[in-house]
Amino acid sequence: MAEIDKVLPNTREKVKVDPQEDLEIEVLNQQNQADPGVDVQQNEDGSVEIDFEPGKVAASGGEDHFTNIAELVGDEVTGRLASELYQQYEDYRASRREWEQAYTTGLDLLGFKYTQRSQPFQGASGATHPVLAEAVTQFQATAYKELLPANGPVRTQIVGASNREKEDQAMRVKDYMNYQLTQEMKEYDAEFDQMLFYLPLAGSSFKKVYYDEMVGRAVSKFVQADDLIVPYSATSLEDAEAVIQRMYMSENDVRKAQVSGFYRDIELGSPAYTQDRVHEEERKLEGTTKTMNRSDQSYTILECHINLDLEGFEDVDQETGEPTGIKLPYIVTMEAGGRKILSIRRNYQPNDPLKKKVQYFVHFKFLPGLGFYGFGLIHMIGGLSRTATVALRQLLDAGTLANLPSGFKQRGVRVRDDAQPLQPGEWRDVDAPGGSLRDAFFNLPYKEPSQTLLQLMGIVVEAGQRFASIADNQVGDGNQGAAVGTTVALLERGSRVMSAIHKRIYNSLKEEFKLLSNIFAQYLPPEYPYDVVGGNRLIKQADFDDRIDIIPVADPNIFSMTQRIQLAQTQLQLSMSNPQMHNMYESYRKMYEALGIKNIDQVLPPPQPPVPKDPALEHIDAMAMKPFQAYRNQDHRAHITAHMNFMATNFVRNNPPIMAALEKNIMEHISLMAQEHIEIEFAGQIMEVQQIQAQGAQGPELQQKVQQLNLQMEARKAVLIAEFTEEFMKQEKEITSMLDSDPLIKLKAQELDLKAMENYRKQTETTERVNLDRAKLVQNRELQEEKMEQNEDLAHLRAETSLVKQEMSNKAKMRSDVMKRKDVKTLKGPRE
Repeated sequence: MAEIDKVLPNTREKVKVDPQEDLEIEVLNQQNQADPGVDVQQNEDGSVEIDFEPGKVAASGGEDHFTNIAELVGDEVTGRLASELYQQYEDYRASRREWEQAYTTGLDLLGFKYTQRSQPFQGASGATHPVLAEAVTQFQATAYKELLPANGPVRTQIVGASNREKEDQAMRVKDYMNYQLTQEMKEYDAEFDQMLFYLPLAGSSFKKVYYDEMVGRAVSKFVQADDLIVPYSATSLEDAEAVIQRMYMSENDVRKAQVSGFYRDIELGSPAYTQDRVHEEERKLEGTTKTMNRSDQSYTILECHINLDLEGFEDVDQETGEPTGIKLPYIVTMEAGGRKILSIRRNYQPNDPLKKKVQYFVHFKFLPGLGFYGFGLIHMIGGLSRTATVALRQLLDAGTLANLPSGFKQRGVRVRDDAQPLQPGEWRDVDAPGGSLRDAFFNLPYKEPSQTLLQLMGIVVEAGQRFASIADNQVGDGNQGAAVGTTVALLERGSRVMSAIHKRIYNSLKEEFKLLSNIFAQYLPPEYPYDVVGGNRLIKQADFDDRIDIIPVADPNIFSMTQRIQLAQTQLQLSMSNPQMHNMYESYRKMYEALGIKNIDQVLPPPQPPVPKDPALEHIDAMAMKPFQAYRNQDHRAHITAHMNFMATNFVRNNPPIMAALEKNIMEHISLMAQEHIEIEFAGQIMEVQQIQAQGAQGPELQQKVQQLNLQMEARKAVLIAEFTEEFMKQEKEITSMLDSDPLIKLKAQELDLKAMENYRKQTETTERVNLDRAKLVQNRELQEEKMEQNEDLAHLRAETSLVKQEMSNKAKMRSDVMKRKDVKTLKGPRE
């Protein structure tokens, strides 16, 4: 026993003691009771385990990287950590208390509930002006339709040089992600829709992207701004020292996570009744309240993304093996009511030497704020909405008081059934002690609703609508044939605020898609669930590499269908002003796409691609002034001979445009014929270089060899083109000399040449005149539209002036009538 006493003070690890007598076990138990820092456990085989540091964490190693570390540490460590994290959570909430107060107060401005007011009098108006609700609804409807189209919100962009392989890969990635978002992730549409409603209110909303082991797929959950708490010093999710998400889970859901092994299987007790003023205010707007029923209670779970230096799991130097003191990223989940840790997991990839934090949250901002949280419409036009509400209530109250007058009556006047209000058309008996009945009553001087107050409310509402860009008549109600400059000016003026907001959402949506793509490549099955184009189904994980950039399908510069139609219409208008310089098919197609027309190919058949034609068809195209071209592997000499024979006719010789088209085609045939000869002559050298490149060889010697081969081929091609052109010139001269031998034919030909030149000159002048007239028409239409706009403005001014004059006349007339009534009363008074 003395030997054991000697070992106990110096031992820092668990030791096993094989007691020979029961006395030794009793002594050890007494030692455990005397020293609470020593833990003595008796095993089934009679041996004893002594732990002199029961709270010390075992060294890491051997366990899975993503294992629940809370199972490996003692209750002393988890209890201390839970207290520290909960205190941080309370401190972070206290630092943003004013933000919560502004948000909850602003929710009342939506006007979702009608309040019964007793001040300044019973039954006063409790209406709320809908300027804020209108702005929120308009933004949500526009952004939802634009950012989440029916075919899917994802498109891809190739990074670097494009080739057929990358194009097929980009198509597969886009189709698969849109398939997951629209088909597999059932909650994505509803969560995104709800997020777009909260975003303009609070100014900030969040999406949490992660792989859910309970459902076996990726999820993207909407997280309200009041449920994501960050330190006071944080400016973004990346530099935040800690990010705490508050969740509410039912008792059954928590039990499921415990049984599956995701949480520690510990006793949590009954859910504590928690009250959050932000959630309470939101539930009041819905018309629901929280009850004390146990079935309505839920656990408050805090998921803390934080950096920790856990004992036993420290960051160590690779050379010395000593702890560095650097905090590593962890995800600690705790139950707030009982302050109990449910899980502790590493939040960095196992193969990451830098141990960077894995980001799960995406921050959507409506307007950039002065700190971490963004500004919403509650912050920006909340004052205007409150002012409009006050003005509206004052106008309604003034109308109520003017229509239901009240005042004073003499004490001696008795009215039968005076407790009942008078109904329209009712006459009631009155007992007057004497004198005039009119003198026994005095009405309070209530005025009609003020026109000045009405105009003031209109100015306030207009200012709020202008800021929120909900008064989109600047873009949508304009003339469909408006001038280009006018349309661009209207678009720029009416979409400044909305365009900036849309770009911020676009960038956040891009970050969300990147997180989702990483999850798809890492966790989901390694093959596509359907047949793919351009590869086999087993290349899914290889497709999600750095060669393809995943971006939203929405255009960050366009936020509404109206704006897209206006831009497409402007483009079509520019194309029609000079059709020779534009692709009219693409201009019309973009217009149909902006209108949302389906099956465009049936309405607008695509142009047929050019195909090789025989010389006779090419002659027909030349006479019809249609383009035609030469192709490889044609009988070039036969085409050249046919064209030269056709050029010898008087009709063609007297039509310079046809001659130019045929000569152009002959030069194309000469170039292709020389190229085909070169490929045959240098076939051996070309094949040798291709074999070297196929073996993967690279270097300056290979590049120099390829460059020399190209120079030799170009030099030889130039020689062949010169020879073929010389043959063409000789053959043309022979035909020309044969036709010019007869003087009459020569004179006739010259006469026809002059006529052809004159016709060509007239045709050119006509084309230029038509283009000039078209430009003048466009300019005149712009001037007329500007005049019409000016006339409309003048008409509005005249109308407003007339209304003001009419109002002044009505007031003067009313004042005159009042004076006349007063005079009549004065005259009638003595008679009565």
